[in-house]
Amino acid sequence: MTKESFSRWCRAYGHAWGARDPDAAAALFAPDACYCETPFTAPMRGQEAIRAYWEAAVRTQRDITFSYFVLGVSGARGLAHWQAAFIRVPGNARVWLDGILAVEMNKAGLCRTFREWWHRRETHPPVSKTMDACS
Repeated sequence: MTKESFSRWCRAYGHAWGARDPDAAAALFAPDACYCETPFTAPMRGQEAIRAYWEAAVRTQRDITFSYFVLGVSGARGLAHWQAAFIRVPGNARVWLDGILAVEMNKAGLCRTFREWWHRRETHPPVSKTMDACS
């Protein structure tokens, strides 16, 4: 894998997320891929599990933005810093994510192993106070 090919993969990953397209997200992964969202949850295994994860995730998000910076590539492994933001629905909370992703690709350029670590900041819109009709 080269820095350029990894960058293309990251760009496609961000595009799939921004388009809220779980099929496009799953297509970036090998049929037997292992996807580790956090080190504390069981990994998802296989394209269908990854697609189902993305389908559920993007159902609660709108106005998604994604950016990344490739930190390095060595052999079949790549490391990138990424940031994303979106509005959570329902509720209209603004969410910012900042994380690191590490991938291992197969020879076809599909991700075999995906690990990420991220932090979240979330702000909720102010509650609108309505006038009491009896006041």
